[in-house]
Amino acid sequence: MSRVPENSPESSPEQAPAAAAIEQPRARLLELAGGAAGSRLARAIDFLIEIDRLKSVLRRTLLADGSRRENSAEHSWHLCLFALVLAEHSGAEIDLTRVLKMLLVHDIVEVDAGDTFCYDEDALSGKDERERRAALRIFGLLPDDVGLELRLLWEEFEQRTTPEARFANAVDRLQPMLHNLLTRGHSWREHGVGKHQVLERNAPIDDGAPDLWRFAEAFLDEAEEAGWFGE
Repeated sequence: MSRVPENSPESSPEQAPAAAAIEQPRARLLELAGGAAGSRLARAIDFLIEIDRLKSVLRRTLLADGSRRENSAEHSWHLCLFALVLAEHSGAEIDLTRVLKMLLVHDIVEVDAGDTFCYDEDALSGKDERERRAALRIFGLLPDDVGLELRLLWEEFEQRTTPEARFANAVDRLQPMLHNLLTRGHSWREHGVGKHQVLERNAPIDDGAPDLWRFAEAFLDEAEEAGWFGE
């Protein structure tokens, strides 16, 4: 099965040797799962091993305690809890299970594509194509029916055309803003991000969870008064 270059964008320095070291036991596990015949179990296990690499993809946002940068796997886990406890604030009736599935898969493409900083215009210009190729490869590791289901969930999240996708996108935008508030605007100040950019980027929260957007507007006003933006 195909592999991506070990030095993917925004991965930790330890990722490359660790990925190389696991290949021999990985091959044995796939063999035990019937890999020679391309069994469903082998393809599922291969996918599950591959997405472990998401734990090495670093985001710009710090943890709430400011001790280090968050990784994309932690981010996805945290968003699922955000959705679980904030579901009552959705702007429309939603299928929460579908939202949780969407959030679990929404950043898996970063295994190949890396995390693209949402305020980096140059990096954003190629993001869609990078992530499309990543989705085809990574979800393609799975049995065809399962891979198609997860890829369609990823596409639904990206398109934001359903109540579930709009709510999932709302919590995806809310969480890093909260972390920035808790770290006194760390990534905003570090990268020169102004309040107008944050408002523009996060306005879609209002589409999926109006209550959460009013909450966000209030704390962004306080962040501006405290001087926590990069302007």
